[in-house]
Amino acid sequence: SGIETLKRMESDVLYEMIKNEHPQIIATVMVFLDSAQAASVLKLFPDELRNELILRVALLEKVQPAALKELNEVMSRSAGPDSDFRRSTVGGIVPTAEILNMLSGGLDKMALDTVRNYDAELADAIQEKMFVFEDFLEIEDRSLQTLLLEVPQDTLVIALKGASPKLREKLFKNMAKRAADGVREDLETRPPVKIQEVEEMQKEIIRVARALAEEGRMIMERGKQGDAFL
Repeated sequence: SGIETLKRMESDVLYEMIKNEHPQIIATVMVFLDSAQAASVLKLFPDELRNELILRVALLEKVQPAALKELNEVMSRSAGPDSDFRRSTVGGIVPTAEILNMLSGGLDKMALDTVRNYDAELADAIQEKMFVFEDFLEIEDRSLQTLLLEVPQDTLVIALKGASPKLREKLFKNMAKRAADGVREDLETRPPVKIQEVEEMQKEIIRVARALAEEGRMIMERGKQGDAFL
């Protein structure tokens, strides 16, 4: 199907294919992709257009038939005549939050500011749904153990520079004693690092967690309502 064709494409190939389309069509394409792929394509757009596209995804309650028709025409030209987007897919707050979670280097904040300038309540709603590093406090121990086996020590040490003492202790508790001692020692002796680098490493760990959740190897749930983050 057309959706599967898109999902198999490299980000730069997909970018070249859609970059000159109407922003609403590009936003519609983003909704059909998973959040990691959407983010990697969006990184390639100029800042102003990327921010507009993310706002459009946030406002996209339902893909309109006219947009689907145009999307099918675009895909037929670019990816072959078997492209067919029938599914009524939904944009909105959750997909936007998931895409922003995958953006780093300040691109997420820039896009959220654009949404906030348009609609502060919408931006707040998106921010509430975004998974942040401290949310690992609310993740079950078994899932954290799975995650920590997949994260390089160097990445973890830098990420923990910006973590609360409570989160640090929870993570140490879910590591083998020797590994935890090594991370503690590294934390104490490591020279200061830039906040941006800390945020990058925290985002990287969230990306690893999402990938594990999508494979069914860990559960990313937080909060009393049990909102699932996949």
